[in-house]
Amino acid sequence: MAQKVASDHKEISNHELQYKKRRQAKIVDLGGGRVKVLVWELPIRIWHWVTALAIVILLVTGFYIGRPVVSPGTDGSADPYLMGWMRLTHFVAGFVFMLGLIVRAYWTLFGNRYTTFDVYKKGYIRGFWETVKFYLFLRHKKPHWIGHNPMAQFAYWVLFGGCSLILSLTGMYLFVEPQPDTLLGKSFIWVGTLFGNSTIPRDLHLWAAWIIVVFIILHIYLAFREEYLERNGTMGSIFSGWKIDRKKYIVSEEDDK
Repeated sequence: MAQKVASDHKEISNHELQYKKRRQAKIVDLGGGRVKVLVWELPIRIWHWVTALAIVILLVTGFYIGRPVVSPGTDGSADPYLMGWMRLTHFVAGFVFMLGLIVRAYWTLFGNRYTTFDVYKKGYIRGFWETVKFYLFLRHKKPHWIGHNPMAQFAYWVLFGGCSLILSLTGMYLFVEPQPDTLLGKSFIWVGTLFGNSTIPRDLHLWAAWIIVVFIILHIYLAFREEYLERNGTMGSIFSGWKIDRKKYIVSEEDDK
């Protein structure tokens, strides 16, 4: 096995090796060929739940801002500043969401080996298509991954990450639009200038939010599906951080191919 790993590593380019030196996850040997792996460290778990809460608040307040369901009256039947409170809550949740993105990006670089994006690895494309074929029922068994499989990594970093970037930029533009001459306004007013008006950034903001909604639905479904098929503690791991798996997969993943 040691000779095989050494041989495999010779095939990896220097570019890949400089990114491969990741901090290993904590592992507890349970005996019988099984181990417990700390896949999701505490900062990742905190980020996950804070971001989830922020997204729920952003969706509720955002859809209300777009289509208010309450018309404040003058007889005290509704808070006349209800829209103001909705907008304030939306903006605060938005800033929390963007701060979370920065924290997640930082932990991608300095977290353990399960927090990164593996697109630079030689087996990524192959693993991606094998996973896609499994979900399309074109193969019986999915390639084994302890952390996020290649398709999940693509969804997180390209779909969720891309939409998050669009939401952040267009959201900041809508936030500063009434005051374009402020320092913050001058930093983001270019988003509206890029498209010539404020209609397109608003539409992009809305469509990116809907893509996030679809992403969340698929994310929850696939997490429960993974738990049912693998029985490895996938659902519990986002609370505890730990997954249970077979020791042989830890060895093969350390090859990082």
